[in-house]
Amino acid sequence: MNDTPDFRFDLLATDGAARHGRVHTGRGPVDTPAFMPVGTAGTVKGLLTDQVRATGSQILLGNAYHLMLRPGAERVAALGGLHRFMNWDGPILTDSGGYQVLSLAGLRKLDDDGVTFRSHIDGAYHRMTPASSVEVQELLDADITMVLDECPPYPCDHETARRSLALTLRWAQRSKDAFHGRPGYGLFGIVQGGVHPDLREESARQLVEIGFHGFAVGGLAVGEPAAERNATLEATTPILPAEKPRYLMGVGKPGDLVDAVERGIDMFDCVLPTRSGRRGLAYTWGGAFKLGNARFRDDPEPLDPASDCPASRDYSKAYLHHLFKTGEVLGWTLLTWHNVHFYQQLMAAMRTAIEQGRFKDFAADFRDRQSG
Repeated sequence: MNDTPDFRFDLLATDGAARHGRVHTGRGPVDTPAFMPVGTAGTVKGLLTDQVRATGSQILLGNAYHLMLRPGAERVAALGGLHRFMNWDGPILTDSGGYQVLSLAGLRKLDDDGVTFRSHIDGAYHRMTPASSVEVQELLDADITMVLDECPPYPCDHETARRSLALTLRWAQRSKDAFHGRPGYGLFGIVQGGVHPDLREESARQLVEIGFHGFAVGGLAVGEPAAERNATLEATTPILPAEKPRYLMGVGKPGDLVDAVERGIDMFDCVLPTRSGRRGLAYTWGGAFKLGNARFRDDPEPLDPASDCPASRDYSKAYLHHLFKTGEVLGWTLLTWHNVHFYQQLMAAMRTAIEQGRFKDFAADFRDRQSG
């Protein structure tokens, strides 16, 4: 498979290891650093796609495991693909489903060719292989397909991580062999190896040799301390090609994103802004706080009066507090909308700081404001 002319990454500016770039897909560009809201089952929970677009989101994440079980990848394909199905015309990256399958513990059996698992929905048996995972993602019409990988737990000793990595590398080659290269579509490899620098280096080098349109760093955000995650990124990103996008899977809190951009990461996804929104937690430039706390019940101020997001600008903290105390679903929607918008503001601010050569100062100021 050769890189198709319509799928490419342009590196526009650097500041230390931090990068500002643009991923070009057949459905439009994605400016990086980029955050992908998670639409696991074909929806960013609580939001219309028009609201998601209004936050500045350019790309969404879907999940092959959940969509293959319900409503079924073939059904989605027959209905015109995932974009038409969920009314989203921008790019979509799909997680291969490997993490979900391999987290089922007693409900799955792993072998060299793939994994047999029981659905968490109805207990029915299913089989996932590198080739079938790619096939599901192609039926969904994902713009970026992820290889099937094994994500080892944390902590994980060196020998266990080494065996897991060997399997992941075999699956990466089989995923690439199964992928149908088309203009505007990309396939990403996934670097694994636990928090062991030598294994991360081996994984990165071998994946570069196999050849992909982009590279993800997987197996983090699974319980490791932030210092270990950052050290793992420092051991990994310098080995990855500068001309390809780098995606850190499943991370994270706003400060985690700043840490990772500082270490050369371009793309992110995480459930935190949406899940936290449903639980009453707001992310802001001044830190995170729970709207359910009594101190907000008489607060007439909005979350961000200067924001161009209606959820952030037009509703008081007292009203949001009321919505969560009374269990009104509108509270979920407004706070999810606010959080996703804040994450996109953070991405835009980092892009500007990199362009202007002041990312180090931006990061220091952001951390001060978050801890204050």
